[in-house]
Amino acid sequence: MPAVDKLLLEEALQDSPQTRSLLSVFEEDAGTLTEYTNQLLQAMQRVYGAQNEMCLATQQLSKQLLAYEKQHFALGKGDEEVISTLHYFSKVVDELNILHSELAKQLADTMVLPIIQFREKDLTEVSTLKDLFGLASNEHDVSMAKYSRLPKRKENEKLKAEVAKEVANARRKQHLSSLQYYCALNALQYRKRVAMMEPMVGYTRGQINFFKKGAEMFSKRMDSFLSSVSDMVQSIQGELDAEAEKMRVSQQDLIAVNESVYTPDSDVTSPAINRNLIQKAGYLNLRNKTGLVTTTWERLYFFTQGGNLMCQPRGAVAGGLIQDLDNCSVMAVDCEDRRYCFQITTPTGKAGITLQAESKKEYEEWICAINNISRQIYLTDNPEAAAIKLNQTALQAVTPITSFGKKHEVHHPSQNVKNMENDKIIPNESAGIQDSTQLIAPGTPIQFDIVLPATEFLDQNRGGRRANPFGESEDSSKDEEEDSLLQQMFVVRFLGSMAVQSDDTSEVIYEAMRQVLAARAIHNIFRMTESHLMVTSKNLRLIDPQTQVTRTSFELATVTQFAAHQDNRRLIGFVIHLSETLGEESMSAYIFESNTEGEKICYAISLGKEIIEAQKDPEALAQLMKSVPLTNDGKFVLLNDQSEEDGTVHEEGEESEA
Repeated sequence: MPAVDKLLLEEALQDSPQTRSLLSVFEEDAGTLTEYTNQLLQAMQRVYGAQNEMCLATQQLSKQLLAYEKQHFALGKGDEEVISTLHYFSKVVDELNILHSELAKQLADTMVLPIIQFREKDLTEVSTLKDLFGLASNEHDVSMAKYSRLPKRKENEKLKAEVAKEVANARRKQHLSSLQYYCALNALQYRKRVAMMEPMVGYTRGQINFFKKGAEMFSKRMDSFLSSVSDMVQSIQGELDAEAEKMRVSQQDLIAVNESVYTPDSDVTSPAINRNLIQKAGYLNLRNKTGLVTTTWERLYFFTQGGNLMCQPRGAVAGGLIQDLDNCSVMAVDCEDRRYCFQITTPTGKAGITLQAESKKEYEEWICAINNISRQIYLTDNPEAAAIKLNQTALQAVTPITSFGKKHEVHHPSQNVKNMENDKIIPNESAGIQDSTQLIAPGTPIQFDIVLPATEFLDQNRGGRRANPFGESEDSSKDEEEDSLLQQMFVVRFLGSMAVQSDDTSEVIYEAMRQVLAARAIHNIFRMTESHLMVTSKNLRLIDPQTQVTRTSFELATVTQFAAHQDNRRLIGFVIHLSETLGEESMSAYIFESNTEGEKICYAISLGKEIIEAQKDPEALAQLMKSVPLTNDGKFVLLNDQSEEDGTVHEEGEESEA
């Protein structure tokens, strides 16, 4: 055995700092030993408790085996062979219970009891002596301080003798307590070795006696069983080695991939984008407002589930609903000088959440996926095919198609919503189908936004209404609205406009729709401006929802063609025919996406043109006013089944996504 460190008793009286330093090491050792002893005792008590539980469990098992023959089974008494077998097993269990009881008693006497005695006697003694040593040291320090304060002159011999006697008693007490404390700490270094080994000797002997008696009672041959277990372990180890080699090779292959896998937005120029997604998942940054002007961005995991956008924070068990995507619109936005931001707008036009993707590919795929889901493609029998068809419809404009009109052999709802007389007011379909190049010249540029002239913007946004000396008002638009027999408001988003070569047939509108949608898809143009389309009996006006400024206005007489898309009922278009100053004529097709069905807008335009023609003949106007219901102020009431959303002016003029 190695030598044991000791505290020198000769140095107890001097009580030097070196001795105190060494004493602190012994005290630290005693504290560690106390903590470890408590943990060891808990483990041993747990073993003893488990052994006691085994005794009780085997005793209960023996009783249950004997109780089998006393059970009243519904199908008769139990099998006699089973009863006799269970009786034999009960005797075996009783014999085992005797062995377990003896083992429990041995564990209590030879394992648990010694460690308890060591803790209660030796460790408690050291702790008590430490407290006494501390008190004696404090008393000695106090007496020495009192002795040191004795005056140098006029010394009182009696007081000096009393203080000196007090110091001597305190020093003697400290010396005695330190000697006892040092002896206890020195002895503890030996006792702890005995205390650690003695319980384990008792535990091991108890287990050996248990197994010896068990082997004498029951002879079991375990060689074949152990051999089979060894074979199984070797087989599993072989499978583990093969799997480890396979994982090592796979890991090398994964590490050897291109660096672009780790680099976000590695292919900005031409990423491979899937525009036919009906579900999408991945990490996005969510914009949260923390104050009036302050915001934070949080990286969360988003995924689509049916028509819902779900969000699941890292570590959460399940995701939660964050946005219903049905009939929503999505648009690209510029937000806080961040790239790849887009915003989801509710069907009512209210701005929803703002998200940021980590790459151009993710950015465009999320926009396409949300756009597809908002059209409720996921409810169809074959959502993937429907998404492909929807996106191919736009791309087909690259190749001229002349048979599109065959899908519209039935008169468009824009021309026969009501049972009205077919006269020159309603444009008629051309009998022959024209080639797309005859309708729109190849290479015709497309305008994707309506630009408001600066002068018009300034005139319409002046601080207040100007009053002139003659008492007349400049706000002629309000007078026109009051004089107009027809007023109907629709929420629309401008998709694009382009020059056309013919306005003889509505086929030119369908061709313009194809080319505008194709150009947006090819050039990744997602931004659209929302406006209010006011249809009156005199003109069509596009109004800014926020400022109520008229962006542009078209005389109703210049509208020569108008039609709604038959497949996508929210697409509406019309052709404007204008005469230029030099005698030339220009024709332009304007394409919009509406919050309501396009047929309702077509019906409003058709009724407005009827009113224009009827105003030339008072009798015809009177007959028309009788056939259409009027409001209290004498204006026409349109589409009584119209949804509240169609006539509601949104508070916010948000940009939307086709």
